[in-house]
Amino acid sequence: MTGYLAAEGFTQELVDELGDVRSIHGRLVLADGPPRPAAWAANVWFDPVRIPIASIGDGVRALRAIQRNWALYSFAHHRRAALIEAQLPPVRPKPLPFPSPLPKAPLGSWTLLDRNTLLAAPRCSSPFRHGLVEFAENKIEPPNRAYLKLWELFTLLQIRPGPGERCLDLGASPGGWTWAIQQTGASVIAVDKAPLAPNVARLPRVEFRQMSAFAVDPREIGPIDWLFCDVICYPKRLLQLVERWLAAGTCRRFVCTIKFQGPTDHAAARAFTAIPGSGLRHLHHNKHELTWFRL
Repeated sequence: MTGYLAAEGFTQELVDELGDVRSIHGRLVLADGPPRPAAWAANVWFDPVRIPIASIGDGVRALRAIQRNWALYSFAHHRRAALIEAQLPPVRPKPLPFPSPLPKAPLGSWTLLDRNTLLAAPRCSSPFRHGLVEFAENKIEPPNRAYLKLWELFTLLQIRPGPGERCLDLGASPGGWTWAIQQTGASVIAVDKAPLAPNVARLPRVEFRQMSAFAVDPREIGPIDWLFCDVICYPKRLLQLVERWLAAGTCRRFVCTIKFQGPTDHAAARAFTAIPGSGLRHLHHNKHELTWFRL
């Protein structure tokens, strides 16, 4: 059995993505078998085990016997779960400065299925509590909070642009992603029909082209190290754009936001995951959207 903790507000999307599931407990979805690809899961619980307990003390001893650090996901029996949690070593992460390495300490997840049954997974896919990555934000320089999506992806994958690299930011206005990319030391060609925020447009190594993201010719741009795209469009149109750049063969790495307008287009999401070498995930800072990357 595997546990999948849905991104908040997207439990149904996760259930639809997984298909056959065993049970649903709040945002925690249990399914038989080994882990499956699950873009809508904020955290995956590997090999969770049911532990019968007769008391709060039993629960504390059972968890402490396995390992030190635990994150409680509480969907019911909140008071009893809180009393167990209070006797475990506290897990109170501070906002993360960017850039930072991933936490190295093992962090398990647990919940109470009923008053006398713990479900615990010592090993999870995310080193962050419930997959939630919170940063010490820059509230002065970036023109919006969209930059947090890139900070999160760069942190989770431990890869980001660097000095000397050439990046293209499609749908750049007002410049949140352009700002984040420029801060890594890379140069950025920012493209949008709307202008950049003045403080972003004035940054060194930023070139702005006022035009449609879909009108950019890969041959005219030339070789680039990264293509970023946070443009608002239907998933199928974004897929066509990505396929055009893949066919051109001039870009090494891609990071694109698939934005769903109306019902979630699972078929379009599967089309992106079918692209060799790519990944798909819902970041904590995503809304009704997924981040696709090919690195």
